[in-house]
Amino acid sequence: MGNEDSSSKNAAAERLAQVSDHLSQSTPSTKKSRRRKSADSDLPADYSDILGQLDTLRKIAATPDPNNRGYVRQKQAGKLWVRERVEQLLDPGSFQEVGSVSGTVQWKKLGVLQEEPVEYVPSNNVQGFGRLRGRKIVLTADDFSIRAGHADGALMEKTVYMEKLAIALQLPIVKLVDGSSGGGSVTTIKATGFSYIPQLPSFAQVVQQLNMGISNLGAVVGPAIGLGAARVVACHFSVMAADIGSLFNAGPQVVAGATLEEGLSLTDLGGPAMHCTNGTIDNLAPDETGCFDQIRTVLSYLPDSGTKLPPVIHNDDPTDRTSLNLRSIVPRKRERTYNPRKIITTVVDDGSFFEIGALWGTTAIVGLARFGGHPVGIISLNCEVNSGALDALGSQKVARMLKFLDVFNLPLVQFVDVPGYAIGTAAERTATMRHGVALGLAYYSTTMPIFSIVVRRVFGVAGGIMLDCRDPRMRVAWPSGEWGSLPLAGGIEVGHSYELSQIEKTQGIEKRKERYKELDEEYRRLMNPVRTANHFGVEEIIDPSVTRPVVCDWVTHVYEALLPQRVMERVAGKIEPKFA
Repeated sequence: MGNEDSSSKNAAAERLAQVSDHLSQSTPSTKKSRRRKSADSDLPADYSDILGQLDTLRKIAATPDPNNRGYVRQKQAGKLWVRERVEQLLDPGSFQEVGSVSGTVQWKKLGVLQEEPVEYVPSNNVQGFGRLRGRKIVLTADDFSIRAGHADGALMEKTVYMEKLAIALQLPIVKLVDGSSGGGSVTTIKATGFSYIPQLPSFAQVVQQLNMGISNLGAVVGPAIGLGAARVVACHFSVMAADIGSLFNAGPQVVAGATLEEGLSLTDLGGPAMHCTNGTIDNLAPDETGCFDQIRTVLSYLPDSGTKLPPVIHNDDPTDRTSLNLRSIVPRKRERTYNPRKIITTVVDDGSFFEIGALWGTTAIVGLARFGGHPVGIISLNCEVNSGALDALGSQKVARMLKFLDVFNLPLVQFVDVPGYAIGTAAERTATMRHGVALGLAYYSTTMPIFSIVVRRVFGVAGGIMLDCRDPRMRVAWPSGEWGSLPLAGGIEVGHSYELSQIEKTQGIEKRKERYKELDEEYRRLMNPVRTANHFGVEEIIDPSVTRPVVCDWVTHVYEALLPQRVMERVAGKIEPKFA
């Protein structure tokens, strides 16, 4: 027992000694230790140094340098500087820049971890968020004053990022193009030390945006070159400033070396007279301010994306308004023309018609308008050009508009007066039938609701595809309507060629004229539109004066009953329109 007590006491004493030793080592010394001061302790606790660097860079980027050669060139050309454009386009104070300090900086060392920027060349593309009449958008704007818009190290990454943001946030994107918009120059080879195989990393996102109905609106506000030209042409809507805009695959110097076309100015090569009349660019504006106005206007008709309804803007124009002047707007004499735009502006909400592509494909008229505040697309044939016969460019213009309306859930109201496709050697040379068939495919592959008003003629394949592309058809006709497989003038010559030639051969030219007149009168009587209505070949013939109330009633129903269902089907992936 004694031995056990002794060993227990020894173990306890040993344990106590260990604890005491541990405590003595853990107790702070009464002597003050000297700690080595780190470099970090010399820096401001509130990170004001970093914030100051950011402020300096942003101030440099936002302040024009009147001695900078690029800035001087920009102003001498009569163009706004990039940040002036952003300020003029967007609602005041709404711009939130993304990538505000991207670019090339030279730094001056001040201390161990302290430095300051002494020279800064910003990225030559200003990008971010802003608002247009209260609508939030994504914005990209080229700065031509820096390396004439050619890419620097951060520009392409910024652009791709903004394209992705437009998709992720489902926001409209506006592109102000003045330069190559990401294309490099030959000096890029020297800077990088190698020549790269061209890439287009942003175009996958562009195609996705176009088909999702994320509004892409572009303006040519300077020379748009190569990729810059492609970016704006790929938009849903594009506009060019008449005083400073031009667009081309390569500039005059490159063209001179490749094709020997020397002495071309930017305007000669790709100015408004070239590209606003061939369909490359949709619209022409007098200047940059006019471009901004058109972009704001177009956006006011469109939803942010195809999974939303178009915005309704109420107005004071009564939906039951009648227009007696429409009764006599179409002449009784078939050979005479009328002003088709007058019909459109009379029927739609007062002041709401915005025409797209007025200078190209002039056999057709397309645009946007409202009925009772509800946005719609407008298509009309133009009897004042080529008698309204659809040519190649007219077919392309209408087909593009159909796809535009489809991706934005906009119903179509069309005023039909089509004698058929254009004929003759010029029509055949420009592949009118190929483009006409492509138009037919667009009518039958799109699914937005269509309401048709037969104003006068409906003949041939062109007439058939315009009126027969929906089942059931939603259409009315005016008393001036006439229709058939061929217009009467050429049809009599074809259908009675043998009879008429025999009369002329045996009885003379006067007898032939008499017989032709008899046939013409007989067919005209049979082509009375009331006879077609008797056989339910046309659903209803209306008084032209009540066209507006009839269309307003249809548009209101579409917005209340059909478009909400369509949007749900877009969200579910049951409807997938294709613009691109």
